[in-house]
Amino acid sequence: MVISSCNYNREVNKFFRKILYKTKNKIFSGAILNILTLSTTFIVSLFLTRIGYVIEIFFLFTTLATKSLADEGKKVYRILKSGDIEKAKKELSYLVSRDTNTLSLDKIIMSVVETIAENTIDGFISPAFFAFVGSFFSVELFGKMVSLALPFAMSYKAINTLDSMVGYKNEKYIDFGKVSARVDDIANFIPARLTGLIFVPLSSLILGYNFKNSLKIFFRDRNKHSSPNSGQSESAYAGALGIQFGGKISYFGKDYEKQKIGDKLKEFDYEDIKKAVNILYVVSFIATLIFIAIKMINVI
Repeated sequence: MVISSCNYNREVNKFFRKILYKTKNKIFSGAILNILTLSTTFIVSLFLTRIGYVIEIFFLFTTLATKSLADEGKKVYRILKSGDIEKAKKELSYLVSRDTNTLSLDKIIMSVVETIAENTIDGFISPAFFAFVGSFFSVELFGKMVSLALPFAMSYKAINTLDSMVGYKNEKYIDFGKVSARVDDIANFIPARLTGLIFVPLSSLILGYNFKNSLKIFFRDRNKHSSPNSGQSESAYAGALGIQFGGKISYFGKDYEKQKIGDKLKEFDYEDIKKAVNILYVVSFIATLIFIAIKMINVI
């Protein structure tokens, strides 16, 4: 049975969460949850790296989610093309935490593109960035120098998993998940801005999308989001595709009005999902090339 980094982190998180959630000081116990999960993940991945390069590379690949994210987007795209909107809503509900039952066709497409845009950061750029940074450091373990690329990448995935499991502003996790949400914000800060400022606009230029508008909307709208990081990539995607995110949405049974990101230069259509997937692929390719090139220059 293959264990992905995400599944491993979820199991570690679940184990510690069962013990710590019972304590009275939820913020403190949430901080301890982070320390225990991160330290366990770091140590385990350090030993995995010590086993050999094949194991290290295999687990590094499990931290990168370009293909799975693209596959999920294309799955909804194919369902919409077949005309089964109800099935598309159900499929979308596995991707987003918002209510999907009452979504119109435009909102379904918007939600898919928005999800791809937001998850470009934590699905690929951030773990790749941390692996890149970690590759410049090593420690000796049982007489062998071991790279910290995998421990850094796996630790980032642990941070991201913690945020996705407890980093909610609802009654149950508002205090317990506070540290997890803040640590996730800090970890994604640099990768998010690299994504919005460089990787997405450059990808839109290569693909023949709206490069100038991608940069324009990034600088104008990148901070119009409740998350300090999600708006960075969403604004660049919105500009590149000439679409607008935001408006009325429903989370956990409550309606919210999100600020609008981007200009509505066109109506949403199925092809916007395909274009978002194209950007995702090119972003992943460009980022990989840049990180490898910088690493090789440093080695030389």
